Amino acid sequence: MGGGGSVPLRLLLLLLGAAGSATPWDLRALRCSFSAACECDFRPDVRGLECDLALNLVGQHFVRQLVVKGVREFLQNHDPVKPLVMSFHGWTGTGKTYVSSMLVRYLFRDGVHSPYVHQFSPIVHFPHAEQIEQYKENLKSWIQGNLTNCGRSVFLFDEMDKMHPGLIDVIIPFLGPSWVVYGTNYRKAIFIFISNGGGEQINRMALDLWYARKDREEISLQDLESAVSEAVFENPNNGFWKSGIIEEHLIDLLVPFLPLKQHHVKQCVMNELTQQGLTVQQDIIQAVADSIPYFPDEERVFSSTGCKTVASRVTFFL
Repeated sequence: MGGGGSVPLRLLLLLLGAAGSATPWDLRALRCSFSAACECDFRPDVRGLECDLALNLVGQHFVRQLVVKGVREFLQNHDPVKPLVMSFHGWTGTGKTYVSSMLVRYLFRDGVHSPYVHQFSPIVHFPHAEQIEQYKENLKSWIQGNLTNCGRSVFLFDEMDKMHPGLIDVIIPFLGPSWVVYGTNYRKAIFIFISNGGGEQINRMALDLWYARKDREEISLQDLESAVSEAVFENPNNGFWKSGIIEEHLIDLLVPFLPLKQHHVKQCVMNELTQQGLTVQQDIIQAVADSIPYFPDEERVFSSTGCKTVASRVTFFL
């Protein structure tokens, strides 16, 4: 009889016979029954991601360009030199968590519920500063174990601005170009950092443009990247403080999320009404947009909370 792990001849003939009239879905299911589960749960749809971002992400042209291009190029490379590392920065309510959730939904069949998508929150997973050394060991072990299980894993680090400084550097060996352990290629993983850090600098640059009577879309991506990197690297209360991740240039894409103006908020209200299956009414849209705080106080140029409270405010004004 066959050796360990081999398929009995009779079963193999039956499977091959059935495959003659099988649909592509059936063939995929057959292949998945004999391959790594993570590769079968991994079903990237970059075109779908691009369309969804274009339709539903409001006011973030840099995000659409950088994320789609970065993910597409990374996935097209069957032997990447390092994992894809992205860092999302911006004020609250500008879409950082929304985009990260959308991304994994277009990468894995089960989206954020996939066993190969791992989310870390400093408040939940690393609450006590005095236990940082233990957290370092735990984090390194968690990442290595999950990457050994599935090289296609995605790791989301939320609220990096609340992470204990020095903790995140323990994952530096996983982010570089040569981390291969036990025959597993870790370079196909994706790491995403999410942070409000740098948001003040982004807002200030956008506001300076407005005072100069220029549109926020005229802002320079290079200037944004430089300002954000410096802000988080020099802030002793930020998880990236003096971090080797920034010093060693291990972040492939620093993605800035710009502050939203009132017409962007109105678009968010319209999207929310549509998603709830409600009639799009201009008076509701205007009422919700007017109820949101803006800064500066007198000029009311940008939303202080982005679109974060739109859903609850829509319900209030119905």
